[in-house]
Amino acid sequence: MMRNRERAFTLIELLVVITVIAILTGLAFPVFNSVQEKARATQDLNNLRQLGIATQSYLNDNDSILFSPGTPWMASLKPKYLSAWKIFQSPFDKRSASEIDSSAPISYGFNGHSVLGISSDKIARPPAFILIAPAQAMGSGVSFTGGTGAAVTVYKTTSSLGGDASGGIYNNRTRINALFADLHVASLTWTEFLLDQDNVNGDANFRWDYGGHGVAP
Repeated sequence: MMRNRERAFTLIELLVVITVIAILTGLAFPVFNSVQEKARATQDLNNLRQLGIATQSYLNDNDSILFSPGTPWMASLKPKYLSAWKIFQSPFDKRSASEIDSSAPISYGFNGHSVLGISSDKIARPPAFILIAPAQAMGSGVSFTGGTGAAVTVYKTTSSLGGDASGGIYNNRTRINALFADLHVASLTWTEFLLDQDNVNGDANFRWDYGGHGVAP
């Protein structure tokens, strides 16, 4: 009786297996990246929510005044209302995290259009007015350079950190998150984020101008 011999892979079969593995890897990699990006976007929204809660506590203690123009707004929240600097760093910010008061990275900016020092009661439409959002550095990619040394502010189309940003922070730079003056958070398209005048959608007129005059200060 002939003994059954173990059959080895032929070269062609081995190449087929390698090709299938390569195809599966190619299909899985974009899915993995997508899952990672969604997780970062969710964490970014959570950071903004925590900033909103801390801001509300600060307003309750300070007659609704939106921080002092002479002090970096972040220092008004930390450490009394927020215990860690990591909440001020977006998950899309690739810099190393730090809890050193003098050098912690800051990713989020406060609306810089003449808002610091005013009463929140003067904001005509809080659900439409952007209060805090990621403050990117100028460049073709997503990057941040803000720190604890100076008040990090954010403007329509630009940050205080060197010039115009090129796009959002996720979904191929088409979307960005923001905290509004009524302290809800939302994801906006980059187009919506920039828009400050719209005859059809009146909310856009209040997005950057707290008085709703249709032109951001």
